[in-house]
Amino acid sequence: PAADEYRGGTWVGPSILDRVDPASELRHTEVFGPLLAIVRVPTLREALEVQRSSRFGNAASVFTTSGAVAQHVAEHASAGMIGINVGVPVPREPFSFGGTKDSRFGQGDITGQGGVELWSTVKKITRKWAVQSDTTWMG
Repeated sequence: PAADEYRGGTWVGPSILDRVDPASELRHTEVFGPLLAIVRVPTLREALEVQRSSRFGNAASVFTTSGAVAQHVAEHASAGMIGINVGVPVPREPFSFGGTKDSRFGQGDITGQGGVELWSTVKKITRKWAVQSDTTWMG
């Protein structure tokens, strides 16, 4: 049962949505909660175009065995937190938590050194790396 102060809201339990259409409303709504939306695309270029077309920029993730692809995504994705082989990049000390574009918290990041650097755009990159012989960027 919902608490009185939350009645009328839209709520969803922990969910993973696969094959989300890049044009769907979900991609243009900032969702805070246990929801992972997976947009599948055929090329890295298209993946970055889809990611950069969003007006939000808290986090972006890519799964790859290629160091070059990981570096390219880290440099070119427009998000405050970049995940390499992790579904949700989790900020860790001393990193701050915050996004870019319309996903910023007030004037800047809310903790860590980024809280002091209000007018900077900082990227945090979380990596989980296991070297494999397959060098494709998508499973």
